[in-house]
Amino acid sequence: MAFSNPRPAVGANKDRKRVGRGEGSGHGKTSTRGSNGAGSRSGNKYRAGFEGGQMPLARRLPKFGFHSPHRTEYQIVNVDTLEICVSNGRLPKGQTITPDTLWEAGLINRQGMPVKILGDGELTQKLSIQAHKLSKSAVEKIEKAGGSAEQLMAVAK
Repeated sequence: MAFSNPRPAVGANKDRKRVGRGEGSGHGKTSTRGSNGAGSRSGNKYRAGFEGGQMPLARRLPKFGFHSPHRTEYQIVNVDTLEICVSNGRLPKGQTITPDTLWEAGLINRQGMPVKILGDGELTQKLSIQAHKLSKSAVEKIEKAGGSAEQLMAVAK
């Protein structure tokens, strides 16, 4: 062998299986399809997840829990995040923090979705906050720091 006539490694290329070419080939008669059933017949297509009449996995596994189709999902912001963003200058100091200012600062992802303020972390700065929902601990921490918390009307879906 030379660089002018390269060949694949031995065993790299296999001959394709030629079915239906007589009994001597080992793949004659039923052509590797088996004797009976839908798979042996032309035009057969099994749907995804079909297990030959056996109860499918998706139906064998237990289902539990409930998710209400009418639930309201909130975007969560913690008070320690507000503290950091005000000290960094991402949020305006002395102004009322609204969902719009949170969106402009990049603290929430969707503008039309309601916002909930949670009380995780510490708050030392005096902030005036408006949100669709506020946890009790968040309101306590905001008022303890000398700020005010106001609940906005919920946004209709």
